[in-house]
Amino acid sequence: MPDALVAMDQKGIIRFVNRQTESLFGYGRSELIGQPIATLLPETLWQISAEHRHDYLADPTTGPKAPDLKLNGRQHDGTEFPINISLSNIDNADVLLVITALREGNQPKGAIPAARHLEAMLKYSDDAIMGLTPDGIITSWNPAAERMYGYSGKEVTGASVNVLTPRDRSGQLDAMLTRIKNGQDVEHAETALVRKDGTALPVSIIIAGIRDQNDEIVGMSAVHRDGAERRQADQDAQRMAAIVECSNDAIISRTLDGIITSWNPAAAKMFCYSSQEIVGKSINMLVPQDRSGEMITILAEISAGRAVADFETTRIHRDGTLSPSL
Repeated sequence: MPDALVAMDQKGIIRFVNRQTESLFGYGRSELIGQPIATLLPETLWQISAEHRHDYLADPTTGPKAPDLKLNGRQHDGTEFPINISLSNIDNADVLLVITALREGNQPKGAIPAARHLEAMLKYSDDAIMGLTPDGIITSWNPAAERMYGYSGKEVTGASVNVLTPRDRSGQLDAMLTRIKNGQDVEHAETALVRKDGTALPVSIIIAGIRDQNDEIVGMSAVHRDGAERRQADQDAQRMAAIVECSNDAIISRTLDGIITSWNPAAAKMFCYSSQEIVGKSINMLVPQDRSGEMITILAEISAGRAVADFETTRIHRDGTLSPSL
């Protein structure tokens, strides 16, 4: 991606950054995850950014993108430079994330046209992305769609999207297109479509209408994701959650600043704090005063990308007693 992408939660805590963010701001990924979005802004703009984010999150239905903000960014060395910021919301499980696209605002106007940004997104996406007319005629077809369905762009451009519909599901895509014409987006519709070789492919589909200045539907954008891969990812996530939940070991996650972000039942049993009581608190509340230096050493190792294994120490129980920990 030519833009820096930053995902943050509703509290403004950074949860994801791409490589361009690291390059543009001079931070390593581990230095940003868990930090407030204000890390990337000068202090004079913190309040403005917080107010804009609050207003947007209060009513994200106003549109897929909030108006661009003209702001300054702050690099790791303190250097400030002009940037543009736009916001979009995505629904990820129980957490509302905001994707912040940043680009260098001091570039000559038109140096990187929006068309090139869009072209890069379409070309390198792992999802099949296609453009459609309101009647379902394919107008664009990205490389991922070619890989997924086996048709080249030349073969399908100008053809009906129903070329992908199995005989026993005729009309299912037409029904989705009708919903778009009626002003309703299609989100994560689970179905099965047909590849060029006749094999069935489970897919998850998102379709959104493209409107002109008169708010009339003039086209559609469809994103198809391999349903088998999505189900496998969901199963892996559920399996990992079950392992953490049922483990006899205390499993705790925290930010690089030592703020606790998750706390499994074994941790609750070991230290006698519920997750509601301790999530958001500093890990230092579990560390004896004479071992405070350990956390500095551990966090330095983690920040450098090195694992800390079999570290024997003691931690403080809720009742003040010391418990040996590994």
